[in-house]
Amino acid sequence: MRTLTTLTGNSQKLDGGAMFGNAPKALWQRWMSADELNRIDLGCRALLVQEDERNILVETGIGAFFSPELKQRFGVQEDRHVLLDSLAAAGLSDADIDIVVLTHLHFDHAGGLLAAWQEGQPPRLLFPNARFITGRRQWQRARQPHARDRASYIPEMLDLLENSGRLLLIDETDHCDQLGPDWRLHWSDGHTPGQLLPEVAMPGGPVVFPGDLIPGAPWVHLPITMGYDRFPEGLIEEKEALLSDLFARGGRLVFTHDPDVAMGRVTRDEKGRYGLDEAAKTTHLLAT
Repeated sequence: MRTLTTLTGNSQKLDGGAMFGNAPKALWQRWMSADELNRIDLGCRALLVQEDERNILVETGIGAFFSPELKQRFGVQEDRHVLLDSLAAAGLSDADIDIVVLTHLHFDHAGGLLAAWQEGQPPRLLFPNARFITGRRQWQRARQPHARDRASYIPEMLDLLENSGRLLLIDETDHCDQLGPDWRLHWSDGHTPGQLLPEVAMPGGPVVFPGDLIPGAPWVHLPITMGYDRFPEGLIEEKEALLSDLFARGGRLVFTHDPDVAMGRVTRDEKGRYGLDEAAKTTHLLAT
């Protein structure tokens, strides 16, 4: 039996212009409204996959590791570690997770690996029984970041991961033995080198967690990219390839940053424009 459940993590408010790249506000405000500081609401959603007596978590969100000053700078809204609350609601703790799959290592996707900030205390790694899986090229990028994204990584967290002895770096193949035959891996360089996009086989069509290749429902539109993306033109080509493949196979996407839409099925109209159907705010799928 396999179940898929989307889990809410900490939320953020970030500049809408940065999140929508070169799209004008007159366009993107149709999808997301901005506050007086031009910030839009963003989620940090994780995906819990329970199968074969294993608990696999895809991403951990931003968590609550920031000091109060940095929490304010990056618009983190809650003081507590919300993902731990969501795991508890599912009857689990971080100690029950067997594998954590990290699409990439930017702090808003991997920061939830760390315990909540406490004054005078060093960073502490959660998930004591989990193996951590991420792409080898993304790890290399994190260890030797470009000036463009150096601030997106947490050096102390990388040290903790490496010293845990439970970090698995994988090369860019379609499958991973540790995940099993019902998992397929996609790869993307447009946002950051070696981003890993896991796919899980489910009745009714595969489910892909596209990370920051497609962070939310508005970004399903091909021309829409983020200002944070390393290579926007290449990202659009990668996005088109993934959407075309999923449309042909009846696939669905789980969105990490969309505050309202957790998952949707890929559609394409007569003009070739991609969209979503069956959009859901929360998701719980069951396969027998």
